[in-house]
Parts: sequence; structure tokens; C-alpha cells
Amino acid sequence: MHPMTRRDVFQAIADPTRREIITLISRQPLNLNAVAGNFDMSRQAISLHIKILRECGLILIQQEGRDRYCSIQPKKLAEVADWVEPFRNMWEERFDRVDLILKNLKTKKMVGKNKQNKLNKPKK
Repeated sequence: MHPMTRRDVFQAIADPTRREIITLISRQPLNLNAVAGNFDMSRQAISLHIKILRECGLILIQQEGRDRYCSIQPKKLAEVADWVEPFRNMWEERFDRVDLILKNLKTKKMVGKNKQNKLNKPKK
């Protein structure tokens, strides 16, 4: 990738390790060693993931004494939420329609059962 090319948030969340890093630091800011300690991979590999997250604007790295701490920048995740929202709405509408169909079928089944019970009921 060309050094001046900026990555986008979707590239960052495409990788499961980066998603896990985001989850970890969303709970509390962590130094690089603490982040790396949560994974079974080299610190160099974690540093590359963190670099990508920083380039995407998802995390901020701040120097505190000798340590560098990663903290989440949740505003950037809003891009993902904004993109997903229309799909979420579409699926909610579809599930609502399925619920309505199922309720109608259940009601018809109950009405049919009641009619059948009345027909099968012995006359006095």
C-alpha cells in the first residue's frame, strides 16, 4: 500500500484480530504490551494491526511516560453503523412481516380447530 493511501474503517474491521483489539481497548485504554499479551502472535504482528487501526482513525495512541496507550475512537465506528443501518431496517421489516404471517396462520389454525371441534361435538 502506498504510504499516502489512507485505509478506511471497513479494512480495519475486516480482520478478526483487529476487531478483538477494538473490543479490548473499548473497555479501557491499554498499553501496547497489554494488548499484545491477549494474543498468541508476535508483538510485531500486533503492532502492525495497531498501525492499521490507527491509520483508519479507530484508535488513538498516546505516550504516557515510557508507555504508549491505545484508546478507542468510537466516532469512526459510526461510519460502519451508518452503512449497516439501512440493512438492519430492511431485515427488521422483513422479520415483522414474517411475524405477521405466522400470527395470521396461527389465528386461522385456531379458528379452523374451533370450527372442527363444534362440528365434531356430539349433539344432545
